[in-house]
Amino acid sequence: MPIKLPSTLPAFDVLTREGVMVMEEGRAARQDIRPLHIGLLNLMPKKIQTETQFARLIGATPLQIELTLIRMSEHETRNTAAEHMEEFYRPFAEVADSGEKLDGLIITGAPIEHLPFEEVTYWQELTQVFDWTQTHVQSTFGVCWGGMAMINYFHGVKKHILDHKAFGCFRHRNMAPASPYLRGFSDDCVIPVSRWTEMKKPEIDAATGLDILLDSDEVGPCLVEDAAHRALYIFNHFEYDSDTLKQEYDRDVANGTPINVPLNYYPDDNPALPPQNRWRSHAHLLYGNWLNEIYQSTPYELSEIGT
Repeated sequence: MPIKLPSTLPAFDVLTREGVMVMEEGRAARQDIRPLHIGLLNLMPKKIQTETQFARLIGATPLQIELTLIRMSEHETRNTAAEHMEEFYRPFAEVADSGEKLDGLIITGAPIEHLPFEEVTYWQELTQVFDWTQTHVQSTFGVCWGGMAMINYFHGVKKHILDHKAFGCFRHRNMAPASPYLRGFSDDCVIPVSRWTEMKKPEIDAATGLDILLDSDEVGPCLVEDAAHRALYIFNHFEYDSDTLKQEYDRDVANGTPINVPLNYYPDDNPALPPQNRWRSHAHLLYGNWLNEIYQSTPYELSEIGT
């Protein structure tokens, strides 16, 4: 939440330059408060696990959140009970036809990295979602494959197949300490990574209007801001539970799928030991900062979003 200070107080300028949320008294007096309307377009097979992970993060701030769960309109869900989908999820076509607008939208990853974007069965509708965000959403957060799909659609940045899976917990550098999205971040942080693809830094740098906020020498860019499209793209998994990488590793071992032990995850890289969560605090910081930026910028009247 922002701190209210007189604009003439020296601390006002100092804290503003440091990225601290500061609000001058006149703006604070005029500010109306309402719940933030956040959508989650859940493309993951394990819907309940994913919705719980993101709800935990966006529900941890003092702001009141109204969460709308969204699915692709025609895509069949096989890993979650039909009753759950019917009761809690709305197809995107219904949301779009209603004319309603959202303060924020999270678009999750999907286990379809090996496919070219255009071969994904719901790609056409997903591009409609991307276009819809530009007139109906104040800020969009694309996660893992969802972020890769967005940056490809809006900027043509390509997805590249890795020769081995990037799997484990990797250190990332804070490239923009003054960014409002990285308030409170350390100079580096650990983030879970689980993907067979990457977006290359030179190609992101060559695109117009993209800023890399978190980067890694080992696994490449992680968090990218796209101000013109009011979007963030993150290619890794701050939202993961402590045991999510373990679940993926155990699944592959049980299926006989070749997989390396996730790096820097188990103590001494020993899968017989309980894994350690070293990203939880930064996960809450990032999603809390995103929500606070929405809170600061979104119109009080939802109908004014995108105008």
